[in-house]
Amino acid sequence: MKHLLRFCCVVMLLTPGLGFAAEPKSEKPIRALLITGGCCHDYSRQKLILTKGISARANVIWTVVQQGGTGTNAKIPLYEDPNWADGFDVVVHNECFAAVSDKKWVERILKPHREGLPALLIHCAMHSYRTGDNAWFEFVGVQSPRHGAHYAYTVENSQPDHPIMRGFGKSWLAPKGELYHTIKLFPTARPLAHAKRQPDNKPQICVWTNQYGKGRVFGTTIGHYNETMSEPQYLDMVTRGLLWSVDRLDDNSFHKASEESNAQIKALLKSQTAATAAPAGLKCCGEGNLAFGGKIGRAHV
Repeated sequence: MKHLLRFCCVVMLLTPGLGFAAEPKSEKPIRALLITGGCCHDYSRQKLILTKGISARANVIWTVVQQGGTGTNAKIPLYEDPNWADGFDVVVHNECFAAVSDKKWVERILKPHREGLPALLIHCAMHSYRTGDNAWFEFVGVQSPRHGAHYAYTVENSQPDHPIMRGFGKSWLAPKGELYHTIKLFPTARPLAHAKRQPDNKPQICVWTNQYGKGRVFGTTIGHYNETMSEPQYLDMVTRGLLWSVDRLDDNSFHKASEESNAQIKALLKSQTAATAAPAGLKCCGEGNLAFGGKIGRAHV
């Protein structure tokens, strides 16, 4: 990625040491790329919560790319390079670009993942890159047309024996939420947890894994609010999901964060960051999120 440095707004090395080749697999730092930006979320703060929270639990070093402003239709500079993913072990997509529908552009994003690059997908990544077909949804593993009202909801663990969900417990209350409605689970995906939407109490898949070509994918629609993202149980889950995606989820690679680390991450909720709120009146997702183009009502994130 010869042009990566001019694309990155933030580069953080959160784990010392760059001697990758000489280190055992269990000790080798995982090189993660976090891509964030777009509409309707506090990405300036979330990039800190995610990177610090995950690196408090696993040996991960980060490159962070925050681009695209606060709109829904940005073709961010990072993806202009066909080799944008070179050198990384995993990519975390926490971006929100629902109005980008250029199929060739989206294929450039998908290609390295289909060829084996692991991915962690968070929240509005599921509502991004609507090309009118299933291309992005096949990568994601589920299809979500919209979300409901904002309320706390209980996440119910449906696969307690899965390595990602061990230690999660039977259930967990997301203190603030925006539950995505899911209408399709692709054959390559496996649901791990669900939450019941209001007012009909129908379960909605909110945590899952997917096999996209040669690449492993972990996804969760949980993550609209910083208050939820900063919860230790949430960060435990996404860290385990990231480790699973790179085939490194074991007792040597994952450890619980200290109380001090958790307190520092909670303190980020009150720290000063650049504003990333959406312009007044802007809605993320609009109509027609279905791959076949059906209109099922307005959705915004």
